[in-house]
Amino acid sequence: MFLIREPSEARISRAFDAQRDASFSYAEVGASREAPGEIPGYTVDHNRVKLGEGAEAFGRAVDALRGWRMFEVGWAGLLPPGAPVEVGTTVAVFARHYGFRSLNFSRVVYGISEDDGGVRKRGFAYGTLPEHGESGEERFTVEWHRDGSVFYDLYAFSRPNHPLARLGHPFARGLQRRFARDSLRVMQTVVGSG
Repeated sequence: MFLIREPSEARISRAFDAQRDASFSYAEVGASREAPGEIPGYTVDHNRVKLGEGAEAFGRAVDALRGWRMFEVGWAGLLPPGAPVEVGTTVAVFARHYGFRSLNFSRVVYGISEDDGGVRKRGFAYGTLPEHGESGEERFTVEWHRDGSVFYDLYAFSRPNHPLARLGHPFARGLQRRFARDSLRVMQTVVGSG
């Protein structure tokens, strides 16, 4: 949903009501779990950064994911604040960019809690709903490796969904790159390595 001015609380509430039971806007629901290099018809982005070392850094990183801290980038935010990171939770990212605003709805698709092969992983993915400028999925993961290293891993596949996103695809890609860069920086700062 693209807007010229700040949406009222009533408008946001109506939009949430309309999206809560909506189907995902793409067929490949859950495909980010395996993180394939390519998904036909989509652009794939994969970014990661080392956050620190040890149990304390991992704990702070997990808490940051659960608190949606990776969205504290200054020009965007998550609605509703404090939403639970649970399968089925519907959220919206509100962003201010290029003189207008957008409200993009997604739903948590799956959670990650794995302790395999010397790597402990925690995280989740969310998928886009019809009122999102893009169509696809984004996975947010923190990893604690056997050598003590803690990483934040951000994986996404997407393609334009809204006519304005198609028309302004280079700008949309710029915003995606900006979010990835800013999100990695925020996680480094929150965990303490930035």
